[in-house]
Amino acid sequence: MSGATVQLPTTDASLRVHTMSAARSWSRPEQPLRSRVAFAAAHVVAEPMGDNRPGAPAVVDWEHTLGFRHHLWSYGLGVAEAMDTAQRGMGLDWAATQELVRRSAAEARSVGGRIAAGVGTDHLDGSGHSLDDVAAAYETQLTMVQETGAQAIIMASRQLAAVAERPDDYRYVYDRLLPQADAPVILHWLGPMFDPALQGYWGSDDVTAATKHVVELIRDHADRIDGIKVSLLDADHERTLRVQLPDGVRLYTGDDFNYPELIRGDGSRASDALLGIFAAIAPAASTALQALDAGDLETYDDVLAPTVPLARHVFSEPTFHYKAGIAFISWLSGLQPGFVMVGGMQSARSLPHLVRTFELADAAGLFPDPPLAAHRMSTLLALYGIG
Repeated sequence: MSGATVQLPTTDASLRVHTMSAARSWSRPEQPLRSRVAFAAAHVVAEPMGDNRPGAPAVVDWEHTLGFRHHLWSYGLGVAEAMDTAQRGMGLDWAATQELVRRSAAEARSVGGRIAAGVGTDHLDGSGHSLDDVAAAYETQLTMVQETGAQAIIMASRQLAAVAERPDDYRYVYDRLLPQADAPVILHWLGPMFDPALQGYWGSDDVTAATKHVVELIRDHADRIDGIKVSLLDADHERTLRVQLPDGVRLYTGDDFNYPELIRGDGSRASDALLGIFAAIAPAASTALQALDAGDLETYDDVLAPTVPLARHVFSEPTFHYKAGIAFISWLSGLQPGFVMVGGMQSARSLPHLVRTFELADAAGLFPDPPLAAHRMSTLLALYGIG
């Protein structure tokens, strides 16, 4: 045991002593991960003295934001940059997004790290846009990302969802955009639990119908598509979609509830990974994937099993506030100096939610310095008047 303790509040407002788990010795890979492609969708660290109030331009702590990406690369994971985990559409404005992608891509080149970055339309102002406006916005961001050398992830667009009236409207925009990609891209299907504005994406509220539309798109542009990230939190749907994809097109699971079984596969097919939770559990994720490379399924299962309760809690409803949990675990782990987020979004989760996050992360052995995690948790509790 680590010996460190912290007094945690219980549901009846009393306190109990929590003894920290011992730090685990996670293994960093000596060679690139082979059996799966794995991206962690990384968060951004806010500058503690920045004016990061709701609606204000993001003020980023670049030292710790980029340091976090080196942490992910050191465990053999790719970085999925400027995605919803980085608070696209929830505090990270377009100016900060461009700087983030350019800085991260340069850091990736310096260490040979893999990086893909989100291409969206979130710099469009106001409403009343046409399909051509949305397509042009995608083109602007695609050009920027490709200039950095990062792989493009064509993010689901709120602006497209708002203006599209039928499946053909989605096809119009994607048919125009995909031929402009200079390398195979990753498509992005983010469900309404992650962003309610994306309800009915691909032209239908019916998931089966939407799946038909997106599979047709992928088949028609298979040479331009590396894979599709699917974040619907529906393992059965993901397995069904997986078998419909053309040979060579990957399914990147974005299912932060069921990722161990989906990545493990069913003997014939398996999902690759593009996950927000991998940012929080990077050492465990890497260790599990190394075991998978070695054919050691028992270790793979044993390592990831304790992370699932944590993931399901961090991504509990309202799911789109999961970013607070990622930043919170990063702070407790000593990877950033403060628990602050752009847009003031650290306030999006309650203290009881954060206490449970702390408990579950500790149970999974994720804290490299348990006494530091205990001290920081105690500090947060004192700020709330507890203890």
